[in-house]
Amino acid sequence: MKIVLIMQKLIMTLLGVAFIGVSLLASAGQASAQPEWMPNPPKAIGGQCDLDPKEMRKKHMVLLDHKRDQTMHDGIRTKKYSLKNCIACHAVKDESNKYVTVKDERHFCRSCHDYTAVRIDCFDCHASRPEDTMNKAAKAAGNPHVKSAGISSIGKASDTTVATLRKFIAGEVK
Repeated sequence: MKIVLIMQKLIMTLLGVAFIGVSLLASAGQASAQPEWMPNPPKAIGGQCDLDPKEMRKKHMVLLDHKRDQTMHDGIRTKKYSLKNCIACHAVKDESNKYVTVKDERHFCRSCHDYTAVRIDCFDCHASRPEDTMNKAAKAAGNPHVKSAGISSIGKASDTTVATLRKFIAGEVK
């Protein structure tokens, strides 16, 4: 009788271990699949990124800020870490085969930024989809970064602003 009880305990223990093992294997298979509540940005349509995707996910905001500072403060313009290149590579098209803007929740940047509740302010000034070459000249006319005839529109605005400030400092303008 003792042997039967020992065998029953052994069988129950083995069944329990087998059940736990099968459960762990099943959950491990599900763990590798991304949960639906996680952001799922669209895949890039372009070539090789400037950085490994895992690194880019971690560092893109620092790289874009650094790129902005180099461009705006130091006048250094390169394609590496360029927002324009990022947008061209990560553009998403809608049902009518037109690129969506950042206002559309399918936009590449929106998937993670909405999830993390981070406001994207890049597109307050910059295009959130690849440039339309037909409208390029029209866009350039209002773009303060574009130089025409060797004088930037920022320089023109700065000259006017500086002149107004000088008059204000001199007490000529209130």
